Amino acid sequence: MTVSAQEASRIPPIGGRSLIRGSAGRSAARLRTSAPALLAGEVLIAFLAALVLPVMATKFHMDPLNRIAQVSGLAALQLRFAVIGFLLLGAVVLAMRFRSGRHFNLVARFSAAAVAGLASGFVAAGAVMALLGTPWPMFGLNGDSGRIVEWAHAVANGQPSGSAVYPPAPLYTLGYYAEWFRGGNTAYAFKDLQILGAAAFGPLVYLSWRMLLSPVRALAFGVLPAFALIDAYKPYSQTVLVVLVPVLVAVVVHLRRSGTDGWRLLLVKAVGFGALLGLLFLTYSGWFLWSSIGVVVAALMYFPWRESRLKGLAYLGATVGAFLLVCGSYLVTMLTDGQDTKDSNFRFDNFTDPAYFLMWRTDMPGKVGDWPIPGEFGGMDLFAVVMFVALGAALWLGIRKPVVVTISCMFASAWVMRMFIASHMYETQTVQLYTRTNNQLLYCGLLLCALLVHLVSLRLAEHRRLAQDGEAAGAAGTGGLAGTPLPGPHAAVVGTLFALLFLFGTVSSSMSDRYMPAKENTYRILPWVSHTMQNLDGTCPKFAPGGRCSKTGDQSWQSMIK
Repeated sequence: MTVSAQEASRIPPIGGRSLIRGSAGRSAARLRTSAPALLAGEVLIAFLAALVLPVMATKFHMDPLNRIAQVSGLAALQLRFAVIGFLLLGAVVLAMRFRSGRHFNLVARFSAAAVAGLASGFVAAGAVMALLGTPWPMFGLNGDSGRIVEWAHAVANGQPSGSAVYPPAPLYTLGYYAEWFRGGNTAYAFKDLQILGAAAFGPLVYLSWRMLLSPVRALAFGVLPAFALIDAYKPYSQTVLVVLVPVLVAVVVHLRRSGTDGWRLLLVKAVGFGALLGLLFLTYSGWFLWSSIGVVVAALMYFPWRESRLKGLAYLGATVGAFLLVCGSYLVTMLTDGQDTKDSNFRFDNFTDPAYFLMWRTDMPGKVGDWPIPGEFGGMDLFAVVMFVALGAALWLGIRKPVVVTISCMFASAWVMRMFIASHMYETQTVQLYTRTNNQLLYCGLLLCALLVHLVSLRLAEHRRLAQDGEAAGAAGTGGLAGTPLPGPHAAVVGTLFALLFLFGTVSSSMSDRYMPAKENTYRILPWVSHTMQNLDGTCPKFAPGGRCSKTGDQSWQSMIK
């Protein structure tokens, strides 16, 4: 009987030598030793791919305020994305046919990382287009942009920021980046970080999901749902959410496995997770509040109660300890000063049915008719019905899988917190940012829809394996499918990548288009204002409408806020 390298890698070594002799053992050993290099390759490729389209966009010659120019620019980005994507797909097809597919997994792995980077690079390139000819960030020195620029300048110069409870990591990052690369100009530096932050979105969420899923599955079932939230204005807040979910799931998964790990490995994992969670908390803390109840419930469900309780407690203790070491000071500030922070700014979404979370309009809703849009099933649209059915089906098929159960708990947690805060809104006359649970509910819901497809595909793969072994032919309930097994996993990878190229291309174009400059009551006003602000040298941006600008920029947006 022959043993594959994959099977050999799961057999523990004895006395430092593999039980498997010959080529299979050597292949397994090479696979283990090359794993860090392969991971480093994925990281490098993902981040380099994320820079390709933004760099190309800097060479575009267009007026970003002209709608025809905007459409042409988006088409130019789409063309470049498609050409590069099809080249990657071609490499995967060649690898499938060359040398009996020996290098297929490697090529597919690196191609998945590249697509993740290219997709978010598309959105970053859209931001480059929107801000061509102006050095200012989106919205100039107005609104959140102006406050972040001011506070970052303060902390970079050793002064306190304007808000003790605002996450410090973005402020310090912007402040020191400005000192190193922009001569201390935090305003111009913020434009750079808006673009770079959007570009890093895809690689960061891809690498986070790689802790749980294989490359193509991480791209399809982890990264794709996240693109409903990608943002070029303040990219760090949404990036924290899409990274936090897989990290918290991984924490629960390894808690369940804590009894099988050696003490050293167990503590290294725990400290690593705790430090990473602390860094995310310092970057944006809101998602921790919405997720907290669900994560605690999931941890209690998967704690090793029957055996290895000591290891489970040590794992949790080390995780919490590392978390507090990184962000404990800020957490104390949040718990003390945060109690006095009241959000009484009622926005458009605060007047919307609280059970509706699939879309939101913020304080720049644009032209709105009936809202929410009347649906077919008791006012609820088909997308919502499909999502809730998928949630139940995902739990049905994945009831024993921590990834499904933990995300379901986080969905329920955000829902309960949302309704609790909204139910007190009239009494307290505060909103406390509860509408931001929209993002978490949508992301977790989309993830569970994607994971349903993931679970079904695993069942189909298992059916195919049984059919190949000849064991499914007589199994009850096969319906005769055992004699006609599905195409192999290589074909599935090719088909998946082909579809993902169109999905990512379309959603990235849509998310880029919403930031194309226009004088209207939507996010398009943000880059529009950037083109109307006077440069520091007293000149107007290259494409300032009518060649006119002012120190504060076009302030007509103030009359548009709802």
